[in-house]
Amino acid sequence: MSRRFLDLSITLDPDVITDPPFMRPSITYQTHEETVAEMQMFFPGLKAEELPGGLGFAASEKLTLTTHNGTHLDAPWHYHPTMDGGKPAITIDEVPLDWCFRPGVKLDFRHFADGYVATAADIEAELARIGYDVQPLDIVLVNTAAGAALGGPDFLGSGCGIGYEATMYLTTRGVRVTGTDAWSWDAPFAHTARKVAETGDTSLIWEGHKAGRDIGYCHMEKLTNLDQLPDYGFTVSCFPAKVKRGSAGWTRAVAIFED
Repeated sequence: MSRRFLDLSITLDPDVITDPPFMRPSITYQTHEETVAEMQMFFPGLKAEELPGGLGFAASEKLTLTTHNGTHLDAPWHYHPTMDGGKPAITIDEVPLDWCFRPGVKLDFRHFADGYVATAADIEAELARIGYDVQPLDIVLVNTAAGAALGGPDFLGSGCGIGYEATMYLTTRGVRVTGTDAWSWDAPFAHTARKVAETGDTSLIWEGHKAGRDIGYCHMEKLTNLDQLPDYGFTVSCFPAKVKRGSAGWTRAVAIFED
């Protein structure tokens, strides 16, 4: 039996548009030549030319970023202070690892317009189309139109969102980790803002996220390569970085295939 891996994570690159201007990451690099002095600190009295090759190390990248830059896993704490009907919401360092290595299923929602809010009926119809019944702890990934817009000027406003009832459809069936290739699990804010302005209904804001108040769950955002996945028949690995009391943690999400 052989094993194949498909990378579902975007590259953390400040030059690629994956976040609004106020939260874009930055990276400062140092070359092997620039870290000679740092290497000499560990070997007092050693001259630079006496170091192997006369060089230091490329190990001093300095990053300015949030836990929501790049491909990341959101904890229930990100959505609300409580979950499961009033219990304290868990932070990213408290997310059960058992949630993060599970069979995956992909829902193809690329045909939905940007800003559309998917319903429970949409999820049910897609599951019927692919002939799959969601099982407890399955990891459900949603392929939206945002996947093809990654890095472009329209990325932040691209893709459909997953509404409250659609999220609850999954979590009431035992799903605890979901994911999207869009910037947010919910519809892009620009589209939601117009709907709120038209209707005055503020419950539309972050409705998919806020479903975590009723049943705590995690979701990944800014995935990639979902168009290369089959409907199901793969395992998703998405263990998050262990950030103390964090609302999210970066993850190198991958799909694993056993052939």
